[in-house]
Amino acid sequence: MSESLRELSAQRSFGGWHRRYGHRSGTLDCDMELAVYLPPAAEHGPVPALWWLSGLTCTDENFMQKAGAHRLAAELGLAIVCPDTSPRGTDLPGEHDSWDFGSGAGFYVNASREPWSAHYRMFDYVTRELPSLLEAALPLNGVRSISGHSMGGHGALICALKRPELYRSVSAFAPIANPSACPWGDKAFSAYLGEDRETWKAWDACELIRSQGCDFALLVDQGDADNFLHDGQLRPEALEAACEDARVELTLRRQPGYDHSYFFIASFIDEHLRFHGRQLSR
Repeated sequence: MSESLRELSAQRSFGGWHRRYGHRSGTLDCDMELAVYLPPAAEHGPVPALWWLSGLTCTDENFMQKAGAHRLAAELGLAIVCPDTSPRGTDLPGEHDSWDFGSGAGFYVNASREPWSAHYRMFDYVTRELPSLLEAALPLNGVRSISGHSMGGHGALICALKRPELYRSVSAFAPIANPSACPWGDKAFSAYLGEDRETWKAWDACELIRSQGCDFALLVDQGDADNFLHDGQLRPEALEAACEDARVELTLRRQPGYDHSYFFIASFIDEHLRFHGRQLSR
């Protein structure tokens, strides 16, 4: 195991292992923690991985504890990698003042505006530093898919759109699909990226799809009782329109009665795991 990756805890789960690690991130210039589920198959050789990006206020622990994904991941022979959602311990001015910005709200972008640009480079962390670190230290074969929820759904979409060579497939639960046109995105992007809205387009899934298309078939689930949907934060209709304009295959499933919680994720995670499993095994 790499000396820079420190095991913090390990629990047996469905014949595999849920492990938490700590390391010093050069990209973020801070200490970070993350979680990895290794299925039983990893004891016999390297396995593919689903990368999961979580939403606002979350850490690496939420999905692993609440989604109920280990059972089927063990059956399919898939690892699950859960990074944290922002840099930690940097104590920048205003970083901890609100739940939807700063700590737990890195938005998976590379910040270009000070003081955030010194640490808030979550895109490079998730797509460059962390894959290299984990695949050198753990039984992961470098074959990846990516998914996420809310802010993490946005992150999954932009990672796959900006670095398509890294992934076999992408899906999302209730993603912030059009962040440059919603209050959460406006707040985060104006601070992390500056006031020039043209620069925001490089971090907005709808704008990326319109400008460059997409070779992936997208799977998105959205609960129709989601309060953030009705508040205009998620904008699946904008994603649907962008995919239609660019002739991108999108399966957008509106799930009756489901909200924004992990009960929603747990209800449909098996279908997403099977969706990714088919691509990861080919």
